[in-house]
Amino acid sequence: MAQKRMVIVGGIRTAIGKFGGSLKDVPAQYLLAYCFRHVVKKSGIDPVQIDDIVAGNICQPVANIAGIAAGIAKIPYSVPSWVVGRNCASGIQAITSACEEGLSGSGEIFLAGGTENMSQIPYIIKNARFGLKMQNRILTDALWDGLFDPNIKQMMGRTAENIVQKWGIPREEQDEYAVRSHQKAFDARKNQKFDTQILPLKIQERMRVRGGVESDDKVIPGSQVVFSQDESPNERLVQNPGSASGAPAIFMNDNIMNPVENDVKIYIDKTGTFVIEKTYYLNGTVTPTNACPMNDGAAAVLIMTEEKAIALGLTPLAYIVSYAYVGCNPVLMGEGPIYAVPKALKKAGLKMNDIDVFELNEAFACQAIVCQRQLDIPSEKLNLNGGAIALGHPLGATGMVMTIKAIHILNELKKRYAAITMCVGGGQGGCLIIERAEGGA
Repeated sequence: MAQKRMVIVGGIRTAIGKFGGSLKDVPAQYLLAYCFRHVVKKSGIDPVQIDDIVAGNICQPVANIAGIAAGIAKIPYSVPSWVVGRNCASGIQAITSACEEGLSGSGEIFLAGGTENMSQIPYIIKNARFGLKMQNRILTDALWDGLFDPNIKQMMGRTAENIVQKWGIPREEQDEYAVRSHQKAFDARKNQKFDTQILPLKIQERMRVRGGVESDDKVIPGSQVVFSQDESPNERLVQNPGSASGAPAIFMNDNIMNPVENDVKIYIDKTGTFVIEKTYYLNGTVTPTNACPMNDGAAAVLIMTEEKAIALGLTPLAYIVSYAYVGCNPVLMGEGPIYAVPKALKKAGLKMNDIDVFELNEAFACQAIVCQRQLDIPSEKLNLNGGAIALGHPLGATGMVMTIKAIHILNELKKRYAAITMCVGGGQGGCLIIERAEGGA
């Protein structure tokens, strides 16, 4: 008896908004809902046929964001839903969790998504629930707090500096890698590579009710801005690559988590650029320029058993071939893909040279450089349309976004296999391998 196969029959993503950018007032559940609604509508299936909904999300702005988004998308309440959180790999975790349900016989049709609005992560006052009796209290930036690993007491940026020290990656090489990522993203956008994978959103100016957005299939009267291009690619950096050398490195500062003695001030200027003020120069190499930014965005895919897709007359875009997750030293969390990719390849009975396209999440340039070298990934196969340093990293959505990008690249190049891989905060790695379906668009 042939082994059951899971297929992706549809997928869409929003353009990725920069921190404090066009999507800052659109809650993550609405971003996900628009993607859900579009994917289901385009497939032509009755949403009541969906067996389960699973979404990747880290910051949890609402309880069970998958169910809330499904409700907004008018998917019947009879369809169950749940949320997965594997930090930066949450997007592919949503896909693989849906696949596991299908392979186990728990259903045939699954809606999977990923979403994050990092611009809306709040400041909080810890230990305030039962009353603050006396003395000053300090606001905690929940976003900044989330980028800190309490087990090793280091920021994610500091773990990148650990990678630099172990592998000896010069600052100049990191900056050059970052500039190339931006250049590839701009070239892809200029050549309309992203147009068919992005769901345009019509943002009602000054509107605050229900997130202020409707998807492209419903017109809102009044003043609108159509949001359909990724915001983080930096044209000034591409035009002036040498400007990358001026970005400050801050993660070697031992006081970076100290709200009182921290002498590093970080803010976003009117152009959306990270500005860092400090009283002295620090001996580091990892900067906001050669690391991924913080972002807002969502994506969704419709997954089925191959038999169900055939029965419904739907053409698969890609097959799910293999996936794997690994643990690694959290002090060197950026090495995760080095161990996850071989594990996924072994499960699939494939070798590195069988993979035609690699989508490697660029958490930091140094980490991407090391993973490329250790895995021996040819540059002509890696992040062909730019990576997270340029396009952004909306945490829970990133793996899903990368998968949709990979499907489109495989179809454009008429290639067979793609590997989507990333390091994971806390010391993990994830890898998903997909195969282009011959009939895919």
